[in-house]
Order: sequence, then C-alpha cells, then structure tokens
Amino acid sequence: MTKMRAIGFMLGLSLVAGSLGCMGAAPSLPWVICNPPWTSERMEEKYTKRFRTDRAAIMPPILPGQPLPTCEDPPTDEEVIRALPRVARGVPFVFEEMRDNFEVVVEKIVDQIDPPAFFPVVGPAQLHHCHYKCTVFWRERLYSDWPFAFGVTNDRVEVIYIDKDHLHLVVGNDACYQKSISRDLLGP
Repeated sequence: MTKMRAIGFMLGLSLVAGSLGCMGAAPSLPWVICNPPWTSERMEEKYTKRFRTDRAAIMPPILPGQPLPTCEDPPTDEEVIRALPRVARGVPFVFEEMRDNFEVVVEKIVDQIDPPAFFPVVGPAQLHHCHYKCTVFWRERLYSDWPFAFGVTNDRVEVIYIDKDHLHLVVGNDACYQKSISRDLLGP
C-alpha cells in the first residue's frame, strides 16, 4: 500500500509541476513574478561597469613655456551618487528605503603636479593630483506597509572625497620631440 501511495504522490506531483510551467496553470493567466527593486540596479552595474574607466588617464606632456594644466573635469553627479553607501535591501511592502531630491556640491581641494617619476607600463610621467570634496544632500524615506503602515522622512548629508588623478608623460628636453608626442596623442 505504501508503494502505491508513493507512486500516486509522485504522479500527482509531476502532473501539478507539468501543468504549471512558465505560464502558470492557464496560459492566458500568467503568474506575476515580483522582482525586488534593486535587481535592475545590480544588473545595470554589472553590465556597465566594464565601460566605465576607473584607471588613471595618460595625458600629453606639459610643454615648457605653456601654463600648467588645471583640474577641469570635476566628478559628475552620477559619479558622486554612485560613491554613496548603498541603499539597504528591503522587502517590498515590509521595509523599503528610498532616496530622492539629491543636491551635490563639489569643491576642489587639491590641484598639484608631482615631479617626474617612473611608472611601470607608462614610463616616465608626472602624476597630477585632482582631489574633490563632494557634499551630498538628500531626503531619505523609510516605509513599511506591513504589519502596520508607517513612513519616516529624514534629510541626510554625506561628505565623499573623490580622486581624479591622471598622468602627464615626460619625454625629455627636446622641444620638437615634445611637440611631436603631443601631436600624436591629441591628433592634428
């Protein structure tokens, strides 16, 4: 009797599993699949990370007689917001944390060029330090709908320091050679 009961149970289980499939019990009534809100963010980070460059850029040499270059590319709002600590993963309708109304203030705190040094793979170059202090203001909202509904809204502030260092090649004292290297790197 137990063998017959086990076979009946397995047959019933396979019928139920086979009838559900991807579309549910009836193909005209698909099942609703809830995705957590952070799924799209994680996928976007995963697939766009390789296109962002987190490496130091290599710039043309600093020519004698020319003014020293300055840091002219401050971090964008997107770079600053990505550097913030992540939002806590919540459970939909039980606990959710949201951020909105971002305001980003960027201040340059360091703009300095080091003396020439040898860098592996690059060769002789000068390191140009560009450091920024980024202050981010935002509104944080915490919500829950279960077991009882409540919501809390707080204004938050966070300070983030971002370095955007890059290298300037050093090619020697020959002015013609320096100009040819600059032309090769920048184009005609």
